[in-house]
Amino acid sequence: MNTSSNTNQASPTHRVSVRALFGIDSDMQVDAMTERGAHVPDIDTAYRFNPDVTLALLAGFTHNRRVLVQGLHGTGKSTHIEQVAARLNWPCVRVNLDGHISRLDLVGRDAVVLRDGQQVTEFQEGIVPWALQRPMALIFDEYDAGRPDVMFVIQRILEREGHFTLLDQNRVIRPHPQFRLFATSNTIGLGNLNGLYFGAQRLNHAQLDRWNLVVALNYLQPQDEVAIVAARVPAMAGQPELLAQMVALADLTRKGFAAGDLSTVMSPRTVITWAENLEIFHDLALALRLSFVNKCDEAEHALVAEYFQRCFDQPLFPAPGNSPAT
Repeated sequence: MNTSSNTNQASPTHRVSVRALFGIDSDMQVDAMTERGAHVPDIDTAYRFNPDVTLALLAGFTHNRRVLVQGLHGTGKSTHIEQVAARLNWPCVRVNLDGHISRLDLVGRDAVVLRDGQQVTEFQEGIVPWALQRPMALIFDEYDAGRPDVMFVIQRILEREGHFTLLDQNRVIRPHPQFRLFATSNTIGLGNLNGLYFGAQRLNHAQLDRWNLVVALNYLQPQDEVAIVAARVPAMAGQPELLAQMVALADLTRKGFAAGDLSTVMSPRTVITWAENLEIFHDLALALRLSFVNKCDEAEHALVAEYFQRCFDQPLFPAPGNSPAT
């Protein structure tokens, strides 16, 4: 990890209105950086902000609160944090806590490098000390999938002024004044209770308690989801009624999942994929089968077919004797 940039100087900031920047009915004023650096995400003009989640994230940026965003897959948790950062000109880095991320990846390790033609051993900082010393928002994705040894490394920086000790270097790192910490998770620390998120771990409650703000991001309102799909698939923008039917079908799968009738749920991401595949195949039922149905248990196909019939008044599967292109 390159550590050559200036880590001690704070980036200039100014105050902006939440109402003006996000269109949320709030008198809150938040910090935004004046300069737009290399690590600032690109602005997605089609993104729709959830007001409660946005206010929680803005509190995280302005008041240095640790914010955990929980919700089902495809709700845009990580993107929500990035899009808030994009509008505040706040640099951010995402780290996916999959099973391959180790303590050494986060903290750092000794590495052999070439100096003046000679091989020398040099300590290379991991992502945590690198980000901690910079005006940077560090986002831990899939927070509930992290290994226990990795989670205890994170616990050390969850305190607002949490210092980080590099034992191998006999060095204590103080957080940069504009360092911020966020995380996303599918569960709320209870593990893989419904079988939907294999690999999710039970979280240490002492660590969970250190998150200052925990906010849930649910699926969008239908009209907002239609607008997002139309923005992502411009060819569909002129068919709002069809998009509304597609979103209505997705909502039925979500209700079926909540009732225990389905083991798979259609996320907004899946609806976008369905719309994209519809542009390829020009067949609504085939595009749905390839985008979603084939991911479901075969015993659930009849229920999804019932949802499809209800929304579109046509069969989901070809009649017997026809060639099923699935």
